[in-house]
Amino acid sequence: MGQLQSLKIGVRLSVKNPTTSDKSVFGPGIAALCQGVRECGSLNAAAKNMRMAYSKAWRVIKEAEETLGMQLLLRDGAHGSSLTEDGSKLLDAYLAVEERLNEEAQRLYEEMVG
Repeated sequence: MGQLQSLKIGVRLSVKNPTTSDKSVFGPGIAALCQGVRECGSLNAAAKNMRMAYSKAWRVIKEAEETLGMQLLLRDGAHGSSLTEDGSKLLDAYLAVEERLNEEAQRLYEEMVG
């Protein structure tokens, strides 16, 4: 049982639009891209930090925006990008819920493996 107690639980959270049948959601990857935009001021820099092609990052964000029915990023051409108000609120809520879920999941796991 000692090895079981040293393991950590991780919960994968996603936000879906219930009015669409698309599989694209706001999950860990898109959250990381949005967080990178918040920190770096551009989608290009965020993609580079994640070792992702800019074209893929652009496609992922665009698909998420279409599926969620909201704009996540404000694009200012050569001046970079920033999160929209809704994008920022969604990211903050996502990160807070993810943190609380992971803490609770770890607590439950430790309770169960003793």
